[in-house]
Amino acid sequence: MADEKCPNCGGTGWRIVERSGLSGAEKCDCNSTGRGAALMEKARIPPNYDRATLDSFVLPHDNPVLRNGLASALMSAKGFARDFPAVNPPGLLLIGEPGTGKTHLAIGVMKVLLEKGHECVFFDYQNLLDRIRSSYDASSGTSDRDAYATALDADVLVLDDLGAHRVTEWVEDIVTSIITHRCNHRKPLIATTNLPDPELTGKIVDYTGAGGVAVYKKTLSEAIGGRARSRLFEMCKLIRMQVTEDYRVRHAR
Repeated sequence: MADEKCPNCGGTGWRIVERSGLSGAEKCDCNSTGRGAALMEKARIPPNYDRATLDSFVLPHDNPVLRNGLASALMSAKGFARDFPAVNPPGLLLIGEPGTGKTHLAIGVMKVLLEKGHECVFFDYQNLLDRIRSSYDASSGTSDRDAYATALDADVLVLDDLGAHRVTEWVEDIVTSIITHRCNHRKPLIATTNLPDPELTGKIVDYTGAGGVAVYKKTLSEAIGGRARSRLFEMCKLIRMQVTEDYRVRHAR
C-alpha cells in the first residue's frame, strides 16, 4: 500500500522516472515499505523473538571449538538469507540439541526475507497440528480453518520444533502432506528440530534404563515418518548446530 504522504509519488504509489530521454512510471519505494510492515505483522513471530536477528546471534568466547561450530552455522544462515531466492535447495533444516540457537537463526533468516518482500509465516509445530485438528470442529475459528492452507501455500513457511508432537498416523499424514506439497511446488521451508537423525548425528542416548540398558531418543524419522523425512532432506540445506550448554540458560546468567 502506498504512503498517502509520500513526497515522491503523492500517495499514488507510482513515480515518474526518465531513462535515456524516455519517461515512464515505476512503483515508488513507499510501496515496499508498506508491504514490509504488512508482511511483518502477518508473520506471527513470537514476542520472545522480537529482537532476534542474525546480527544479534551471540557467539561464545570461552570455547574456541564451540565458537567455530556456531560461527559456521551463522555463516550458512547468512549466506542463505543473502542469496534467497536464488538458492538450491530452496529450504533450510537446522538440527541440534535444545538451546543451541536454532530458532534464533531461523527467525533471523526469516526477518531478512521479510525485508526483501517475501511472505513468511512462523508456526510452532505442535501448535500448528493442534490448530489443524481443531479446524475439524464446526465451532472452530477462521484462523484455525486457515492454518492448514497457510502451511501449504505461504511463500515461506518457518516450522519450529519439527517432530515435537505425539506420534500418530494422523500426525504423520498431515506433516507428510505439508512437506510433500511444499517440496513438489518448490515452496521454501525453514524448519528446526531437536530430534537426532541416525545418518547425521548417530543415535543419541536419552537415558539408561533398568539393568543399564540404553534407551535412545526418538529420531526425526520416527516422529514425522520416512516419507516426510526423505522429502525434507531433498528440499532443505542442512545446518547442524554445535552441541553446547543450553543457550537460554547461558543467556539468563
